[in-house]
Amino acid sequence: MADIHIRTSGKAGRITLTRPEALNALSYEMALAIEAALDEWAVDPSVELVVIDAAGDKAFCAGGDIQEMYDTAKAGDFEYGRRFWRDEYRMNAKLFNFPKPYVAFMQGFTMGGGVGIACHGSHRIVCENSQIAMPECGIGLVPDVGGSLLLARAPGHLGEYLGCTAARMDAGNAIYAGFADYYIHRTAWPALIEALESGDLAAIDAAALPAPEASLKADQPEIDRSFNGATVADIIRGFKGSDWERATEKALRRNCPLSVECTLELVRRVRGIDTIEGALGMEYRFTYRSASEGDFIEGIRAAIIDKDRKPQWTPATLEEVTPLKTSKMLMPLGAEALKL
Repeated sequence: MADIHIRTSGKAGRITLTRPEALNALSYEMALAIEAALDEWAVDPSVELVVIDAAGDKAFCAGGDIQEMYDTAKAGDFEYGRRFWRDEYRMNAKLFNFPKPYVAFMQGFTMGGGVGIACHGSHRIVCENSQIAMPECGIGLVPDVGGSLLLARAPGHLGEYLGCTAARMDAGNAIYAGFADYYIHRTAWPALIEALESGDLAAIDAAALPAPEASLKADQPEIDRSFNGATVADIIRGFKGSDWERATEKALRRNCPLSVECTLELVRRVRGIDTIEGALGMEYRFTYRSASEGDFIEGIRAAIIDKDRKPQWTPATLEEVTPLKTSKMLMPLGAEALKL
C-alpha cells in the first residue's frame, strides 16, 4: 500500500506512514493494515518489538482521513463512518493491549487518529517540534480512538481542559499530561531506530533527554479550580476575567457546543471506568450518532470542505446545550453497542 510501509527489519516490526503530503492522515485501509500487522507480530517470536514512525517533518499523523466519512454521511449513509470507527477502535484496543514493546516516534502534528496509533504504545517519543492534541470538538466529534482514557488519566482536571479546548501540547506538556514518555532530539532518531531493530530497547533510555518544562504544570491549579463545574457553561460562568480565563473561554466557544459539553461528561465517565474497552465503547456512543444526530457533517464542511471556518452549530451556544441533549448523545446503543 502506497500510504503505509509495513515490514520487519531485524528483530523489529516496522510501520512507516508514507503520505506526508496529507500530513500522514490515517485512512480506513491504513487502520486495517496496522491491525493485521499487530495480529501477526503478537504471535511471531522473531518480532521482539514494534517501531512506528512517519515520513516528513510536519506530522507523524494529523488525524483520520475523513473525506469519505463526510461524503457518505452527507448523502445520508451513516454506516460507512460507523464501520470505520468500529474497525479503527478495535485496532486501537489491540494496540493498547499489545504484548510486546511498541515504540512510537511522534514528530510534528500528532492529533486525533494519530494519537490512537501512537499514544497507547509502551514507549512514546517526542521531539523539539512535536504538537499533540485531541481537536475533535472543533469538527463536531469528541476525543475518541481511546483518547478519552488518556485524558481521564491526566493530572487533576487537565483532561477536561485539553479535551474541551482542543489545546495543543508541545513535548514537555505531552509528557506531563501522560501522552508521551521520552524527549529525544529528532537528529538522534535514525540511530535509535537502528538500535531498536537489533532489539536494544535500552537504547531509548540512553538517548532520552530531560523533558522540557511543562507550562501546563503552572496552569494546573487554575485548571483544577475552573474545570470542576457541572457543565462547561457553569465553568465559564465561574470565570472572573483573568487573561487565562479569557483565552480559555475563547477556545471553548470556538468549538462545537454539543461536542464540548459531551466531552466534559465523557472524560468524567471514562475516569470512573478506566479501561480502554470502556473508553472506546463510551466514545462510540457519540461517534455513532455524530452525523445522524450531531454536528459532524457541519463541522467537516466548515473546517475542511468549504474552509469558511463559520460552522452553524446546533445548538448554537454552550448555554443552549441541555443535560438531556448531552445524555442522549451518550446513551447506551443497545444492540448497536461497540463489540471489540
